[in-house]
Amino acid sequence: MQDEPIDPFNGDPADPAAELEDQGGDADPDPLTDAERQDVLEDLSDLEIYQALLSPTGIRGLVIECEDCHEPHYFDWDLLRGNLRHLLHSGQPRVHEPAYDPDPDRYVSWEYARGYADGVHDTLTEGTDDDAQS
Repeated sequence: MQDEPIDPFNGDPADPAAELEDQGGDADPDPLTDAERQDVLEDLSDLEIYQALLSPTGIRGLVIECEDCHEPHYFDWDLLRGNLRHLLHSGQPRVHEPAYDPDPDRYVSWEYARGYADGVHDTLTEGTDDDAQS
């Protein structure tokens, strides 16, 4: 099963994006450094936890403030996972655009998701710490 959408113009000589690549697209991007690669792997791992904890509450994904356009971008879990895997394998982020008419109440920030996961973890470990002291 393929994680990424299939490029409908793959191998098509009339690919409308071909001239974008010809106008200075970096054909051989620099690979991720070991530290960058580790960060992406950690993000993928965290994403699995966040989805497992937050999906049952109705959260559809994460919102990220775009550094380029300074607009919030809403990513469903699967799309964000695909983007991170793409970055891991290609060394380059995907071209992105804002989601069409997302419900902002169904998305949380990375920081919120991290705090939520930490709170769940702390709550679960509190019970085991109390049991160990008894």
